[in-house]
Amino acid sequence: MLYESSPVAIAIFASFVLAVVGLSFWLGRKGQSAKGYYAAHGEIHWFINGIAFAGDYLSAASFLGICGMIAFHGFDGFLYSIGFLAGWIVALFVIAEPIKSLGKFTFADALDAKYNSRGIKLSVAISTLVVSIFYLIPQMVGAGDLIVPLLGLPHAVGVILVGIAVTLIVVTAGMVSTTWVQFIKGSLLVFFCGVLTSMILARGLTVNTGSLEPQTRSVTPDGRVLVDGEPQTRDHDLRPVGTLAALPARYGDATTTGPLGPLEYLSVLEDSRIVTWSGKKSSDASGTHTVYTPTERAGTDLLKPGGYFKGLTTGKLADKLDFASLMLALFCGTASLPHILIRYYTVKDAAAARKSTVVGIAAIGAFYVLTLFLGLGAMTSGALDPTSTNMAAPLLAKSFSETLFAVISAIAFTTVLGTVSGLIMAGSGAVAHDLVENVLGIPMNDAEKVRCGKIAAVGLGIVAMALGILFRSFNVSFLVGWAFNIAASANLPALVMLLFWPRTTKEGIISAVTVGMVASLTWILLSADTFEKVYGLSRDASPVPFSQPGLVTIPLGFIVLIVVSLLTKAQPQGKPA
Repeated sequence: MLYESSPVAIAIFASFVLAVVGLSFWLGRKGQSAKGYYAAHGEIHWFINGIAFAGDYLSAASFLGICGMIAFHGFDGFLYSIGFLAGWIVALFVIAEPIKSLGKFTFADALDAKYNSRGIKLSVAISTLVVSIFYLIPQMVGAGDLIVPLLGLPHAVGVILVGIAVTLIVVTAGMVSTTWVQFIKGSLLVFFCGVLTSMILARGLTVNTGSLEPQTRSVTPDGRVLVDGEPQTRDHDLRPVGTLAALPARYGDATTTGPLGPLEYLSVLEDSRIVTWSGKKSSDASGTHTVYTPTERAGTDLLKPGGYFKGLTTGKLADKLDFASLMLALFCGTASLPHILIRYYTVKDAAAARKSTVVGIAAIGAFYVLTLFLGLGAMTSGALDPTSTNMAAPLLAKSFSETLFAVISAIAFTTVLGTVSGLIMAGSGAVAHDLVENVLGIPMNDAEKVRCGKIAAVGLGIVAMALGILFRSFNVSFLVGWAFNIAASANLPALVMLLFWPRTTKEGIISAVTVGMVASLTWILLSADTFEKVYGLSRDASPVPFSQPGLVTIPLGFIVLIVVSLLTKAQPQGKPA
């Protein structure tokens, strides 16, 4: 069957996870002070921090989500890679050095450095928590998806396991262990994805003979899973499907190409016939059914934009705006993510911050180029699960060997651990440092700050587990798009204007952060995607014209800040307000 765990896979996976948790305990002695817990004493080497940037940024959305989108929808999934990478231009040329000079522990420190305003601390801390929680959801969903084939356990158990593991990482050593987990994870992810891509090219393309008959996955009212009407003992137990129907005519009757170079691989695929799968839900008295149907398509159609983002082909204004809005959010959101921004406080000076960003861009760029081949390799591997776009990359590895599957899945799991630990660090800092100490004015010594941060980390871990179970059916890249929209709308206008417009006032910052956060969050909750995928309602019931809010809410944040700043009097900097 498609999902069947093995002792080798379990052993390799357990070794990775135990090594990561063990490293956290070993590094725990370095995180006893507040500066050590939240900022690793500012002593991380710029190269280590650069790779850790890649580890932080290359989340489940990058590895599982993008590969899955490319595998099921073709080139459009790669547009996420382009958007994610392009956002680092803003981080490098606008944010890197100033944010290091302004901040201490958290993003709120940077925005409030000139004002000492409780209002700024409160609004930015809430924004940090909202963005972190929305970014946590796809990581936990990805973790649960990985556990199903590895250990044969339910999705919810995988979510709980990663929640417990990452909470241990954060509460033991804080930013010290988080940085080293990110460094190890980032290095392994880029290296092994390179290995997997080399194996894809060496194998070439082969016409698969898997079943091309529609497959039905049903859930009965009593919760039993049926596949083509047959009861299953384990969730997601579908047959693997064949996905390459025919090679180009120049190969004659051959069923395989042999090894191919990178450009040759894309050329052959473009001229081939490929089978993709789509699901359609229906309900009757016996339960809810999803019928997965194969559709043969030309490679040229899959390697051009418009397969997933309809705004590129339909000509409808709303669809075009939706796509433009998502790309804008991905471009602007990178430099606004709290767990990325706090990493600048782990190096000693602004020059190190800039060099860290350059190293991060190099590692991240290399990885995103590889995602194109990983996604297309999964599309033609004959090992796809039509019910789960998030499992394309691990199942691709399984088509080569069980050991490689275990290694890739373990790295994907540590990818989740690393990103979630960074997000929980950002959230715990917002609670302990910004809300408790600065907003509520509760004095704390170093030990109490660390203890408060650890308690907040446990709470955030529990919230992340609950949301990961609730949103299990979503593609993780799609979910990350929400987080980028909120981050860019709430945080970027305030940060950019603070750095480059001297007339910015504390009232302007508070208003921009609050309005951007509330507007983007409200828009998302009222969008057609949310109506359909969360509420189970018709898309037509949505009151907003398109689903991605960034095109409206990012400019709104700038406008609100400018207007409010012009209407308020600039106060002497440094006085409490």
